[in-house]
Amino acid sequence: MSAPRRQDTRAGSYQRQLHTQAGPVRWKVPKLRSLPFETAIIERYKRRESSVEEALVEMYLAGVSVRRVEDITEALWGTRVSPSTVSELNQKIYAQIETWRNRPIEGNHAYVFLDGLWLKRSWGGEVRNVSLLIAIGVNDEGFREVLAVAEGSKEDKASWTAFLRHLKERGLKGVRLFVSDKCLGLVESLGEFYPEAMWPRCTVHFYRNVWTAVPASKVKEVAAMLKAIHAQEDRAAARQKAEQVAAKLKEMKLTDAAALVVAGIEETVFYYAFPREHWRCLRTNNPLERILREVRRRTRVVGAFPDGKSALMLAAARLRHVAGTKWGTRRYLDMNRLTEASEAA
Repeated sequence: MSAPRRQDTRAGSYQRQLHTQAGPVRWKVPKLRSLPFETAIIERYKRRESSVEEALVEMYLAGVSVRRVEDITEALWGTRVSPSTVSELNQKIYAQIETWRNRPIEGNHAYVFLDGLWLKRSWGGEVRNVSLLIAIGVNDEGFREVLAVAEGSKEDKASWTAFLRHLKERGLKGVRLFVSDKCLGLVESLGEFYPEAMWPRCTVHFYRNVWTAVPASKVKEVAAMLKAIHAQEDRAAARQKAEQVAAKLKEMKLTDAAALVVAGIEETVFYYAFPREHWRCLRTNNPLERILREVRRRTRVVGAFPDGKSALMLAAARLRHVAGTKWGTRRYLDMNRLTEASEAA
């Protein structure tokens, strides 16, 4: 006889295997005649322990290629995880990454660094370039934050306009200085959304532009001359030094290089208006270039992405990972210097 509270009866059992950190575990699952068997410990159809799944995702986002993930899982747990399994697990966190990408930007960010990154994607049987636009900022407490990463069709005015609108709508404010290369359409777009912010051109990119008009045998000599411009004690001295460098380049018969110095020097000296202790960090785009190297290192093993979204998700995941390390938890600048300078002015 059946008890009054009984809802079903057993009909044997079947074998299941669960991958855990200690290795594969086999267990018997009871079969019921009409109802599915469920347990609060192990979910139905679950093949891997949650800690194992988290470890797989963390390995992938930390820079381990899918092939290496397969090898590592086989060495650690005795089972080989397929690439499709890793992809399925990644899809679970893509929603979290998208939420992180579109989160509200809180507080003020006096300094913002902008740059673009080119990756490869497959499109209609061909391999095309896809552009990712990235922004990091320094907040009022002096910590660095990854503010945004978004896909752009290319680094042109339309892409930068959409990117800056994305930042503005999410609450980016208090910007006093944007640092970037002289990307096509970027400077014009900055004027539309942040007209009060200054824009100094990255000095390293400025140097590279001048070097295009210099013979290889004289690049080192010219590089020392250019660096001397931005080693001066104030903006007036830097301008004066630039005039001397331009005159020297003309004497060396490098008239095109001299013209580039005269035409571009004013774009590179805006950082002199800020505290001296911040100059080293503001005259180049190196704070952003360093983490872009991490993204390139991770995406290089992929080659060509199947679409732009997968490229964006992996780059964003890597940036989020970096932001959670010492990079984002260590104070980068003493922003009290900026406050004191503003009050003194």
